[in-house]
Formats: sequence, C-alpha cells, structure tokens
Amino acid sequence: MKPSDLTSNTAVFQFKGSTLTITVLELIEPDLVALKQQLAEKVKQAPNLFNNTPLILALDKLANPDITLDLNAIVSLCREFSLFTVAIRSQREQDSNAAQHLYLPVINAGQEKERATAVSQLQKPKENNISITETKESSILHKSAKVIRQPVRSGQQIVAKNCDLIVMSSVSAGAELLSDGNIHVYGALRGRALAGLSGDTSAGVYCQQMAAELISIAGQYKVAEDLRRSPLWEKACFIMLEDDQLIINEL
Repeated sequence: MKPSDLTSNTAVFQFKGSTLTITVLELIEPDLVALKQQLAEKVKQAPNLFNNTPLILALDKLANPDITLDLNAIVSLCREFSLFTVAIRSQREQDSNAAQHLYLPVINAGQEKERATAVSQLQKPKENNISITETKESSILHKSAKVIRQPVRSGQQIVAKNCDLIVMSSVSAGAELLSDGNIHVYGALRGRALAGLSGDTSAGVYCQQMAAELISIAGQYKVAEDLRRSPLWEKACFIMLEDDQLIINEL
C-alpha cells in the first residue's frame, strides 16, 4: 500500500495497554554525594538489574518538601549508573518547570490511573457496551490464578495479569515471574519474582525454597545479597510488605 492509498479512516497506529516492570527511585534527601555512594552500592549488588534501566524519579517523598532541587544534576547522576530517567513523579510546580526544560513528562499516582483507564477505553470498539455480566466475569477473573505445572527455565518470563501466579515446580536462575497478585512457587525459587505489579501492597511471594535473585512486591524489592542475610535463605518462607519494607517469614 502506498501512502497515497491511505484514507482518513485507515488506522496507522494503535494504543495498547501493557504491564511493564519499571524502577521508581523515591528521593528522600537531595544529597548528591550520598546518593552517588548509595547508588554505587546498589549497582554493585546487582549490576545486571540496573543495566540500561528506565527510571521514574519520584520527588513526592522528600523529607523537606520545600527544598529546591538541582534536577539536572540528579538526572545526570542517575545516568552515570545506567539509570535513565523517563519521567518525574511530583506535584510541585518547581519540579514541573525543571522537568519541562529537560523534556521529561511529569506524572502522579492519580494521573497514572486516569491514563490507564483512558487507554483502556480507547481500545474498546465504539459499538460494544459493557454488560453487568461482563463486569462480574472480570471480577471473577481477577480472583483466579494462572497455574504453571512445568519448571520455569532460565530466560523464561511468566506473566499473570490481574490474577495470582502459581508455579507447581521450581524456577531456575535467570527466569522471571511477574504477577499483579500473589506468587506461589511449590519448589525452589532461584529466579526473579515480582508480585503486586499493579501496586497491590497486600500481595506476597510464597515458596518452598527461597534462593531468589530478586523479590519485589509493589515496587519494593530485595536482591540476592539482601536475601542471603535472612536465616530463612534456602528455606520455606513467605515474603510480605510491611511499612514499605519486605519482611521474610517462616512458612
């Protein structure tokens, strides 16, 4: 088809909703020296995890909300560690102005939910109406679970959208589990497990042998270096989120 053959009704693109893993750096203190030191320590623990990582720089957790930031310096510092800022999360006007000069979008939690809803509505055909029955079915689907009965091999990624994920076997190093709900592994968990991807802070990770490369719940995570310090390393346990901290409990 030639460009001249296109009509005004011919679709040349489409919006698609997607579940993506993205790192959020919540800045508490704008101390560039301390930030550089602590970033270096984190990257040293898991160098592959932070390689060419898209980053949302959250400025809504600052201990002093009235402080003035050098946003350009912070973004540049993150870039030194292969953390590439793609957006700013803030409600302060000064941050919005600074982000505009860096050609970075500004988002907040409310906008993210509204945008997700808007994209979802755009994808629905105009002639389709949502029935009460469909709404009930969607609710049931959210409570169901995706079950994987075979081992999850290195390099595999398993995604469970709007439901829990249950793996009846083991998960190899280099594999990745992603779930909007809970993650259950009835064998050894040696790969990466990211639960509560949609922000569900009540989600948890349950496994018969915890030897994971990374465990994350609603964006809060621990890498293997942190997990090994637990007396429950390589034992049956479950991991929950309490006060923005991952807590490892005996299963």
